[in-house]
Amino acid sequence: MANVKLDEGLVQGDSVAGILDSAMDAGDGLLRLTPTWVPRSFLHPGRRIKLHPGDYYRFGADRGGIDERWFGSTTEAANEGRVWHEGLSFCIFEGKKFLLRDAVSEAGNKIVGESIFKKYDRWPVYSKFFDNMGPIPHHMHQSFEDAKLVGQEGKPESYYFPPQLNNVDNNFAYTFMGLEPGTEKSDVRRCLENWNEGDNGILDLSRAYRLKRGTGWLIPPGVLHAPGSLCTYEPQWGSDVFGMYQSIVEGRYVPWSLLVKDMPEEKHQDLDFIVGQLDWDKNVDTHFKNSNYLEPVRDDARSGDGFEDLWIVYGTVDGQQLFSAKELTIQPGAKCTLQDPGASSWITVQGRGRMGSLDLQTPAMIRFGANTSDEVFITHTAATAGVEIENTGTEPLVGLRYFGPDTHSNLPTAGS
Repeated sequence: MANVKLDEGLVQGDSVAGILDSAMDAGDGLLRLTPTWVPRSFLHPGRRIKLHPGDYYRFGADRGGIDERWFGSTTEAANEGRVWHEGLSFCIFEGKKFLLRDAVSEAGNKIVGESIFKKYDRWPVYSKFFDNMGPIPHHMHQSFEDAKLVGQEGKPESYYFPPQLNNVDNNFAYTFMGLEPGTEKSDVRRCLENWNEGDNGILDLSRAYRLKRGTGWLIPPGVLHAPGSLCTYEPQWGSDVFGMYQSIVEGRYVPWSLLVKDMPEEKHQDLDFIVGQLDWDKNVDTHFKNSNYLEPVRDDARSGDGFEDLWIVYGTVDGQQLFSAKELTIQPGAKCTLQDPGASSWITVQGRGRMGSLDLQTPAMIRFGANTSDEVFITHTAATAGVEIENTGTEPLVGLRYFGPDTHSNLPTAGS
């Protein structure tokens, strides 16, 4: 398994059009995706994303352990020493692979819808399972304005904690978010000044929230957060920018370079500039939980006898609907027609069944490089026409799917 190459036999260039047309015809607009694994050198895998225990370091121990699986992604992972396709999803049809990114370039109107493709010229969002043994550094993702300074895009994101992937809490099932009301910018600046003196104490300025399975959070750009150790489903904008503001986590040193990697080089020692990238009002919001916490909301219009569709990620970021997500549960023997106003990326988290002509099966364990039957990209063509999903197993069939920007006219508001 050590020599497995995920891109072996990849179809590229002019050959993509033919295989894409065949896959779309055979699947009535459904595209089978293969697992996309991403390592992080500075994190410790939580080992709940079904990867075989012997495969967590298949990119090399120097690259770090695999702690993420990305879904429906046309976004590259911003990792040093990365393989060229790291973070990009592959479609597979009759044993041949091609990039979802290439499929969108070839037939964007059919794959992601005319409005999204015309505005963004790509699928501008993605999601992942984010799975770690302990907490990660208190960090933020740049705003669109600040990310543009280094030729990148901003990154709002969201969380949902699937019960099916959280049989254990691991080391710290709490997440620090934002800053205590009353915190001054000089307090954060002092933490940066103390970076090399050990723990810089930035968590002393924040508040931890206990993570609850089956709920989630909406995190705007510029807001500090130190995700805890529940396995997390994370719909987010298609960017991988961040800045770590905490110098030591669980005894592990965080290099300064991870604080400033997405800031202009001439600003790497400008503490006022670095503090200025935080959205101060959102960080010190006195009602932070009310503004950002998400409980599931039933979509009565798309639920029925034997099936229930729940909103799990909803609300807007600075008034914009950038992404959203739902959880569909179908009871044994039941089926439904899933009809959405736009494309989505689906991952099965429990049970077995079928979606159109594609089998759905939740794996117990996945070898690195193996293909699975749990992940599907529901193209705009399939979503708007409607696709039948049936539970053929003996337990509930549960799938998570996330959507792109401005897809829904009935999106709940935060606080619903």
